[in-house]
Amino acid sequence: MISLWKWRLLALVRKLWVRATLYALMGVVAALLAALAQRLLPGDLGSGLGASSVETILTILASSMLAVTTFSLGIMVSALSGAAQAATPRAVALLMQDGTTQNVMATFLGAFLFSLVGIIALKAGIYSASGRLVLFAVTLVMVAIIVVTMLRWIAHLSDFGRMRDVLGRVEAAAEAAMRVRMEAPYLGGHPRRGPRPADAVPIYPGQVGYVQHLDSGALQAAAEAAGLQVHVEALPGAFVTPAAPLCFLVGQAQAADPARFAGAFRIGAVRGFDQDPRFGLCVLTEIASRALSPAVNDPGTAIDVIGRAVRLLSLWAGPREITLRHPRLWVPEIRVQDMFEDVFRPIARDGAGLVEVQMRLHKALGVLARLDPEDFGPAAARLSDEALLRAEAALTIEPDRALLRALNSAVHGDPSAPPARGI
Repeated sequence: MISLWKWRLLALVRKLWVRATLYALMGVVAALLAALAQRLLPGDLGSGLGASSVETILTILASSMLAVTTFSLGIMVSALSGAAQAATPRAVALLMQDGTTQNVMATFLGAFLFSLVGIIALKAGIYSASGRLVLFAVTLVMVAIIVVTMLRWIAHLSDFGRMRDVLGRVEAAAEAAMRVRMEAPYLGGHPRRGPRPADAVPIYPGQVGYVQHLDSGALQAAAEAAGLQVHVEALPGAFVTPAAPLCFLVGQAQAADPARFAGAFRIGAVRGFDQDPRFGLCVLTEIASRALSPAVNDPGTAIDVIGRAVRLLSLWAGPREITLRHPRLWVPEIRVQDMFEDVFRPIARDGAGLVEVQMRLHKALGVLARLDPEDFGPAAARLSDEALLRAEAALTIEPDRALLRALNSAVHGDPSAPPARGI
């Protein structure tokens, strides 16, 4: 697991304004470097080579890039708004981190500032004839970059913010978080099972919010310095308050600094995808629930979400190797039952009256139960029973109910149940 400062740096780099600022500085520096480079060239080198037209080109670039940047920002905002309405507002954060969109905006802004600074320098008489030639060459390179960027932007807009794009981004974020947690299922510590020690001292947060990041390395260092053991209570994604403990200290905790242990937990107003695999599953389910609402009536999207959920949960199947890197930490596991409830229960509730959604749901649970009978089997059977109760209360004809009962029996491993082909 990455440390807190690396996580903060990664979160900063993902912001649009950071990349736009870097590109803008590069544009300004490129325009000013032309003035320095002219000292290395003969003074009359630019005569008769077309360098005199550079001011006209820069003027065209400055006016057009300002308009293109403003127009592109409008397109981006429209796409984000459309994704929030069609899918879920929780997915907008992933769209805002899109690298292509950020590069496009940053390139247009950098080109605008490059042109503006170049025009100012030309009017101020900073460039000689050779300097104009250098500026002309850099301007041609900038034009080529703008053309390539526009072509990429046009191709990118054909899919950006569409339902398929949003689902793919959420699934990718959830998969990345799952793979990170699978590599360290207990964040590098011991598995915490059973009740905590009776003499454990709780550490409380100073604010209300969600645990966005847990720096297990910092907890281990604090525990070593104080000679304590730490039993983590709040995993990333947990909602905490000043009355809900973050962790418990076992040992001589009177001399320990509570702020150092609490500082290993980064608490924010919203949940994040990075360390919280369950959040990705919840966001996928939000999209499915909105698709199943009477106003949208799109069961196909819900069926798509079920397939993606099976693909994600299948990563969690089977034994996971525990690598002990932080021997003073005891960390609870992510319960399979919780993940199944996160992704399947809302779909079972909102799609109770749609037999095609219920069929796909029971088939998916059957696939997962057979994939890992020990861990997935009980959770799949429980969710299948619950979904069947909801469907029997909502469906109007007996053949649909009988079909779902047969699929429910298959989830429970009934050998007499008909095989569920595909999901």
